[in-house]
Amino acid sequence: MNLPVHILTEGAQTFQLAKLKENRLTYDFDQIWAYFECKGKLLFHENFKLHKTDKDLLLKLCAYFLNDHQLCKQFNIDPNKGILLTGPVGCGKTSFMKLLSTITPKKKTFDLIPARNITFEFSNQGFSVIEKYGNYKSLCFDDLGVEPNGRHFGAECNVMGEVLLSRYDLFVNHKVKTHATTNLNAQELENRYGNRVRSRMREMMNLIPFGSSSSDKRK
Repeated sequence: MNLPVHILTEGAQTFQLAKLKENRLTYDFDQIWAYFECKGKLLFHENFKLHKTDKDLLLKLCAYFLNDHQLCKQFNIDPNKGILLTGPVGCGKTSFMKLLSTITPKKKTFDLIPARNITFEFSNQGFSVIEKYGNYKSLCFDDLGVEPNGRHFGAECNVMGEVLLSRYDLFVNHKVKTHATTNLNAQELENRYGNRVRSRMREMMNLIPFGSSSSDKRK
């Protein structure tokens, strides 16, 4: 049985994430929250739980990925840009992005790739890797900014800086979105990649930060 896109099942549990009225979906955030708690236990570990302190942030991210233009406008989020999700180590950035990719099961939203994997790939394969990730897919670079520089046959390269410049060209010319998670603040990102890259990141991504008091949920 094929359920509508706004009704998801996990095992014996069914979650109606939205109600359809006059050809318009109205989402139920409490149902989305319950679905994420269930899905998180399956994806990560049985003790996974969401924290109420992150509720507002998760609502913003849901508004974006569910393409709720009214809520996006309320939160000052540009739905045509990507997402830069920032916060301290262990606050849940990667988990949130993985969960968010599951609420639109019939639409591939993005591929999530650790930034460090790309630099390791560059060290093995060279500059073709930069072209590879400057492609037409929507991507999310996980843990951006803490990866090492790549080195291929003695040539050192700030690989992710070059990839981000390529992604900017995709954004401008083809409206392809780029997302990222990072532990770094704006100044640290500029120090890592330079002013040119940081300026383009501002242009092609919405900044959505965890609160500075967010705890390390891995403890």
